[in-house]
Amino acid sequence: MKDAVARWPVEGSAEVFRNRLIAVRNDKVRMPGGNVAERTVVEHPGAVGILALDDADRILMIRQYRHPVQRLLWEIPAGLRDVPGEDPWLTAQRELAEEASYRAREWHVLADYFSSPGFSTERIRIFLARGLEEIPEQERTFVRKDEEAQLVRAWLPMHEAVRQVLAGELHNGVAAMGILAVYASEGDFASLRPAEAPEA
Repeated sequence: MKDAVARWPVEGSAEVFRNRLIAVRNDKVRMPGGNVAERTVVEHPGAVGILALDDADRILMIRQYRHPVQRLLWEIPAGLRDVPGEDPWLTAQRELAEEASYRAREWHVLADYFSSPGFSTERIRIFLARGLEEIPEQERTFVRKDEEAQLVRAWLPMHEAVRQVLAGELHNGVAAMGILAVYASEGDFASLRPAEAPEA
C-alpha cells in the first residue's frame, strides 16, 4: 500500500486571499463521475519539525503560545519552509538553533506527512536530531521576537512523552507524530532514512 500522485481536472480556480504566509483559492474540480465540486485550498509553504533526543532518551520540548487555539502548547522545535530553495534539512538545523539554541551531529528523517490534506497543501518533514550540543551564548546570532521571545524549554523522558500523547495531554500534531515515530523506531536509528533523503 502506497500513496500515489493523482491530478483530477480543474475547470477553474480563483484566489480569494493572500498574505505573507498563505494563499487561499477556490478550485472547481471535475469528479470522476462527471460532477464539478468546489474545493477550497490553503496554499502553505510547508514546515519542518525536529525531535531532539539526548543520550538519556529525553525529548527537547518547547512551550509556545498558539493564538488560534488560545493555548500554551508543548511542542518540538519546528518552523516554516519559507526560504526559497532551502533544503528541509538546512531549515531544520536553523530552526533547532533559533528556537532551542541547540545543534546536532546526527540527523535522520522520522516522518513525512500532510497536516490537513482535506484543505491545505502544508507538508511537514520531521527529523530526528541526536548528538546534541547547546550553542554557546556568544555564538547565537538570532533574535527571538513575539511568541518566540516567550519560549520555555524543558526535557521530557520519552516514555512520559508517549504517555502524554496517548492520554490527550499533548495536542501539537508535529510533536505527537515525532514522539510516536521515534518510539516506534525502538532505537534502531540506523534504519531510518538519511536527513537528505528526497521527499516522495
